[in-house]
Amino acid sequence: MKAIILSLCALSIFHSASAEESCGEVTIADMNWASASFMANVDKMILEFGYGCRAKLVPGDSVPTTTSMTEKAEPDIAPELWINSAKAVLDQSVAEGKLRLVSQSLSDGGEEGFWVPAYLVKKYPDLKTIAGVKARAALFQHPEDPEKSMLMGCPAGWACQITSENLFKALELEKSGFEIVHPGSSAGLSGAIAKAYERNQAWFGYYWAPTAVLGRYNMVKVDLGASVDLEHFQSCITKHDCLNPKVSAFPKSPVWTVVTEKFAKRAPSATAYLEKRAYTNANLNAILAWIEENQADGEYAALHFLKQYGSVWANWVPEKTAQKIRKAL
Repeated sequence: MKAIILSLCALSIFHSASAEESCGEVTIADMNWASASFMANVDKMILEFGYGCRAKLVPGDSVPTTTSMTEKAEPDIAPELWINSAKAVLDQSVAEGKLRLVSQSLSDGGEEGFWVPAYLVKKYPDLKTIAGVKARAALFQHPEDPEKSMLMGCPAGWACQITSENLFKALELEKSGFEIVHPGSSAGLSGAIAKAYERNQAWFGYYWAPTAVLGRYNMVKVDLGASVDLEHFQSCITKHDCLNPKVSAFPKSPVWTVVTEKFAKRAPSATAYLEKRAYTNANLNAILAWIEENQADGEYAALHFLKQYGSVWANWVPEKTAQKIRKAL
């Protein structure tokens, strides 16, 4: 009987070890911006608590991480990769069977646009459209010239400075009395929105998501009166020398979770979780606002998310796995 019990214990240990070895050690890129660090920490905790992985965060950034994953198969996972930043390398690596795009980190994509405060749209519903903004141009008074209106653009040197200038021209906003003004920094841009909200003032300008600002302040994206013309946007709107820009909505920026093929084959259950795991801009805007308000790091934010957003992440894993995670929390 003693021999049988010992044999059963050994068998149990063997199966437990085998289950863990199917995932084993996992390296996750911890990118140097808030949403990516948050995602990396959520993945680390779920893989550890739910799948028995030995997860480790490693510093990362878009292009260096993509290159390292391609050439060295390290790290195993890049949770938030804005793939346009390294599209050629990614396309080739996927074609060669080195990397796999497993899911869209942002289900609705990275978002750019021209925005106005929601309280202003409540008062003037036509401001949801660019035609309405033009008709009410006098609301958006230029801070240095009361005879003009202002569209706040993008910080100098950013790619969105070019796109906002070209769309300003395409939309013929100058004919409606507008002048585009570029803030000196990201802080200046977000500060302008905060100032308008505090004073209940009119504001019209460029911003993007996911961000803490759009999590904190309710803004409405203005309909530019055109659908996305991706070919023209990429070949002209994004270029300094775009001579004849045409109106196009801002295209969504694809944001994906990328894993090495070695990891995907070694850990199919963990990969299945990553295939289901996706955030919306609304989710991330709220989380990023919470991070900023609480001066939280990625780990603290991940714990907050797992404790407060159970109805979201429980859909990404089997119920038995969800129970393990809840128990660990």
